[in-house]
Amino acid sequence: MLQFEVAVVCLQLYLWSYIGESRRMEQSLSVLIALILVSFCNVQGWEAPDFCHQKECPEYNVVNTNSDFEERQYVSTDWITTKVENTGDSDLLAAHSRLKDYCLSKGYDSPYEAWPALITVTKGEDGDKLSMSWFVPPGTTMPENTDTVTLVNRPAATVYVRVFTDRPSVKSGEDNTQELREALVKAGKSFDPHSYTGAGYDTYFSLTHHSEIWIYAA
Repeated sequence: MLQFEVAVVCLQLYLWSYIGESRRMEQSLSVLIALILVSFCNVQGWEAPDFCHQKECPEYNVVNTNSDFEERQYVSTDWITTKVENTGDSDLLAAHSRLKDYCLSKGYDSPYEAWPALITVTKGEDGDKLSMSWFVPPGTTMPENTDTVTLVNRPAATVYVRVFTDRPSVKSGEDNTQELREALVKAGKSFDPHSYTGAGYDTYFSLTHHSEIWIYAA
């Protein structure tokens, strides 16, 4: 960025010395600099937040934020997903192993080069259904489905997000989901009452954690 700023200053000095006091040329210079800045910004693209740890994350824009939740607009994203049989540690580890083995067999680096990992809970008449998902970065050759791992697209959507720093667990997920739902009702927001997603951006044994609960707008 410093080199860019120096280049712009040098360009200004050169042009100003050449055109003198001409107002018309100063206006042209302003337009030129604006075009350079726009071009530079377009090259930079979207910057993932710090909690992604310099890994690829799903792109979003922050629409609104307050002390209880953040409203984000996510672009369309792809995820490899597998079913989680239950909420026990062994079930979560089994789902993790299926995704890991799938990635290794396909020569695909996720989740080591991308965050977050998701646990989605959907309530139904036959009880809760759980799934685990890993983000597939844009430009990745789309993996093939298997009997246990499938590619799932999440369309562009508005998502309400609550951030917490506890170590991820079933209880912390349920507690923060309840708090987020209460905050959304208080704020007059319409949302999907049957599903929520826990998003993790750190390994389980990390000393610090950035965890999130996602609830999609209705």
